[in-house]
Amino acid sequence: QVQLVESGGGLVQPGGSLRLSCVGSGSFFRINAMGWFRQAPGKQRESVAGITSGGSTNYADSVKGRFTVSRDNAKNTVYLQMNSLKPEDTAVYYCNVATTTSWGTRRDYWGQGTQVTVSS
Repeated sequence: QVQLVESGGGLVQPGGSLRLSCVGSGSFFRINAMGWFRQAPGKQRESVAGITSGGSTNYADSVKGRFTVSRDNAKNTVYLQMNSLKPEDTAVYYCNVATTTSWGTRRDYWGQGTQVTVSS
């Protein structure tokens, strides 16, 4: 009954900003990393930003300096602050949580996706 709920997407003009949120609920044994992926029409899903359980972050080259990923462990929430948005950022953004189960196996969970459209 694990669920990830995303919010914050919408329509914004080039140069604008949005903040995406992803709230997790349910039974997570151990979270290894949380992050964001995106998929544009006709393209494969790509990793955008991630944060490990230790707090290390990483970003796709295309968003470095513009996007920031953060987390609030007490709220089981991961955020993606997106600044200086470009039309090429238009995509469906998905929250991802990578976990280790009580049996020691990896299990990934995904949000339903939230649409981000950057257009003038």
